[in-house]
Amino acid sequence: MVGIDGSEASEVALGWAATEAASKQVPLRLVHAFVWPQFGVPLGPGPFAPGLRAGAQQIADTATELAHKLEPDVTVETAIVDGFAFPVLGEQSRDASLVVVGSRGLGPALSVLAGSVCVDLAAYAHCPVVVVRPDRDAPAGDTVVVGYDGSPASIAAFHFGRDYARRHRLGIRLITVRSPGTSHHAALSSELVSPANSAPDDPPIKVDRVVGHPAEQLLRLSADAQLVVVGSRGRGGFTGLLLGSVSQAVLHHADCPVAVVR
Repeated sequence: MVGIDGSEASEVALGWAATEAASKQVPLRLVHAFVWPQFGVPLGPGPFAPGLRAGAQQIADTATELAHKLEPDVTVETAIVDGFAFPVLGEQSRDASLVVVGSRGLGPALSVLAGSVCVDLAAYAHCPVVVVRPDRDAPAGDTVVVGYDGSPASIAAFHFGRDYARRHRLGIRLITVRSPGTSHHAALSSELVSPANSAPDDPPIKVDRVVGHPAEQLLRLSADAQLVVVGSRGRGGFTGLLLGSVSQAVLHHADCPVAVVR
């Protein structure tokens, strides 16, 4: 599922989501949150404009055309749902395997992909969320960076990252961050990196143990990655990743798309 609003941000997110849907061989669902009914304004056509609801349909039609152009073999579904972005996309995520949004939305309607919506979705959606920034060049490098702190959420992030890396023929860079003044890195679960537990087509895994601030380390490594994957809630170096300044830094300033896995 991808949130659309006619902005450049949602078009970039749509492109990423279409590629991912094709690689997973699943349908792509385009969802537009139609906010205007919440304000009690006239929605139909008037003397000088086709009407707000017609404008929403145009956004959906344009996005559908773009999706078919990018990935002709992917089945595309479209939904225009009355409501604000976070409640609409959050509820729609119940039936999705992945939600993809742009980090900003400055489309002809009210912004539906604003930064706060991304953070809220990352924290509360019912499935993993990928946030794609429109003002970044194509991701560099050939790795998926996974933040790991030993928590269940970070283990889930690893499995998500491994699946993505396998399908896109990338390597994995598994990162544990030790904050200055502490003495131990998170102990790696043996099942994650043991060759005995690896399938023949599993991507190569490199484990990096670094010292510093979690957000700074993830942002630094994002410059040479196709995707950064983190758990929604962790412990140790990744505590608070979705609650405050660290989450804002990673979601809005990474040099590649960011996936948040609950």
